[in-house]
Amino acid sequence: MKTLIIIQARMGSSRLPGKVLMPLGNSCVLDYVVTRCRQVKNVADVIVATSSWAQDDPIKQWCVEHGVSYSRGSETDVLARFVDSAKPHQPDYVMRVTGDCPFVDYELAEKFMVAMARQPSDAIVWLGNLPRGLVVEIVSYEALLEMDRKGREPRHREHVTYYAKEFPEQFTTTEVEIPAALRYPELRITLDTKEDYALCQAVADAFLGDKLVPSTAIVAYLNSNPMIAELNSHIQQKSVN
Repeated sequence: MKTLIIIQARMGSSRLPGKVLMPLGNSCVLDYVVTRCRQVKNVADVIVATSSWAQDDPIKQWCVEHGVSYSRGSETDVLARFVDSAKPHQPDYVMRVTGDCPFVDYELAEKFMVAMARQPSDAIVWLGNLPRGLVVEIVSYEALLEMDRKGREPRHREHVTYYAKEFPEQFTTTEVEIPAALRYPELRITLDTKEDYALCQAVADAFLGDKLVPSTAIVAYLNSNPMIAELNSHIQQKSVN
């Protein structure tokens, strides 16, 4: 089962420009994401997929300096960017990660991979709600190509797996139960606003030097420190158009 992790990352952001290379802990946001993704066992490669626009040259440069695989493609057609990133490798599965989730749950990602190996399908679906910013998505390469062929609306191109969410009957799935320790959907552990950044900084400082702190420990920390959790509790996620 050949699996690629593809991290979509760009410098452009309407609410927090340059967020993926902002300082965090002793390094930067993208370093946290890549480090945690590299912790997932039995992955063929971790690839940062950015755009070919000049504004994203700093992401390419960071990857070169840190020995991280990268690819470049469309700024707006993120689905095509994923397909083009995966195509040279011809994987069985693609794990999608977003570059603005510095505390992505690598342990949960491993559970997803084990479940997919035991019960192969087009995609993993999870039972139970998580804090925003922890989860990954796994889809088969064939399913990704199918989404690319059929997903023609702008929302399908911008949000990589959205076609499958709109038309679930066209895809087979494998279910994974989310651990009780992670079932706190009211928490927001992602990076899209200055308030999100303040929370992520507080978490990184609380576990300074530990880029692999388990997500369960982060959730427990936020539940024990409600003033930190409230820093971004009022932020509304942008809707899909």
